[in-house]
Amino acid sequence: STTAAATIVEDPLEPTLLTRTIDPHPFVPADSIGRQSRCEEILSIQAAGLAKRLDHTQARTAVVGLSGGLDSTLALLVCHRAAQLMRLSPDHILAVTMPGFGTSDRTHQNALDLPRKLGMSTMDISIVPAVGQHLADIGHPLDRHDVTYENAQARERTQILLDLGNQIGGIAVG
Repeated sequence: STTAAATIVEDPLEPTLLTRTIDPHPFVPADSIGRQSRCEEILSIQAAGLAKRLDHTQARTAVVGLSGGLDSTLALLVCHRAAQLMRLSPDHILAVTMPGFGTSDRTHQNALDLPRKLGMSTMDISIVPAVGQHLADIGHPLDRHDVTYENAQARERTQILLDLGNQIGGIAVG
């Protein structure tokens, strides 16, 4: 059997000069009307998907964790829209704030205010004692703000949301 040897040619590529502008945000319309329409479409798609999941699982409640930041605020608004699609009152949504070691008063207050203004049920559960105990159990100092520290807080929040969902026959929404 004959084996052919591959020949590697060292031929550096010449850099290509870009002669046109590349849109850094190709899926975000530049005009405000188009952008508003796209955002509305995205919110509607997310809400319809959540409503379908709630219906399929026969859950009448969505449990959502709120930090006061953008991601959880969007999740809350999607839950609100899904409840509207299902003709459920906003109190079928349980918004849970879970302040941790780094939660500021401002973001905590934001996380409490929005669901209340939307007529949702709320709970406020500090994760500081549980995470503090966990980190002590594994010998991790509270002043070492590394991936273990951050993930311990994220896991505790997720555990709370899942447990609350189980207690009330709802699903956790992230």
